[in-house]
Amino acid sequence: MRILCTNDDGIHAPGLKVVEEIARALSDDVWIVAPELDQSGVSHSLSLNDPLRLREVGPRHFAVRGTPTDCVIMGARHILGEKLPDLVLSGVNKGRNVAEDVVYSGTIAGALEGTILGLPSFALSQEFSIATRDKPSWDTALKFGPQIVRKVLEAGVPKNTVINVNFPSCAPDDVRGIVVTRQGKRNLGFLKVDERRDGRGNPYFWIGFDRAAALDVPDEGTDLAALAARYVSVTPLRLDRTDEAFSGKLSDILG
Repeated sequence: MRILCTNDDGIHAPGLKVVEEIARALSDDVWIVAPELDQSGVSHSLSLNDPLRLREVGPRHFAVRGTPTDCVIMGARHILGEKLPDLVLSGVNKGRNVAEDVVYSGTIAGALEGTILGLPSFALSQEFSIATRDKPSWDTALKFGPQIVRKVLEAGVPKNTVINVNFPSCAPDDVRGIVVTRQGKRNLGFLKVDERRDGRGNPYFWIGFDRAAALDVPDEGTDLAALAARYVSVTPLRLDRTDEAFSGKLSDILG
């Protein structure tokens, strides 16, 4: 099995080494194509007006000055030659990708691009807490990642579906199990704009996240609830975002 690995944290991110270990637990034919720089939050951005610079950093390890989407396309359509990958693994992201994160996440986007190319694809993310921010529990992803990928592949990944896996912020032995979840929803106030002043007194801004949103009690069955209860969350996400129910209503109104 030929595996293409990417991420959005960049070619030197610790989580990229973790996803490579997960891939090597499944196959010896592993290729790494990751962004030269941190691309967190770029979503499914595709570089159309800028050239892509490619740098080989080691055997089967390449850095692309572009987005995770660019990396998957470069890997599948150029670097790997005529033989396409059989699997795309994106991650392991430092930080969870749940709820609205799936809209912003470059990690999710890397896996989505693999899905668009017709390849079974997984997004893998390791949650961290305030206490473990500088040292996430990568061992948790390493322990559960290979078995989840293997079992899902054996069952078969439906066309146009990406598998979003989030590992809880705890040691492997403290994980309570693996659950299949749905995408959750945070408090609408979780985004904030932080205004500051530079050395010359001019304003600048950071977009951030309100920690108070973490105090909300998540709905049962969601990715948020699973992580809060120390379960690994596995969420199948569809590429087709059509709202079928409202589509029927619109047809009655506009038809």
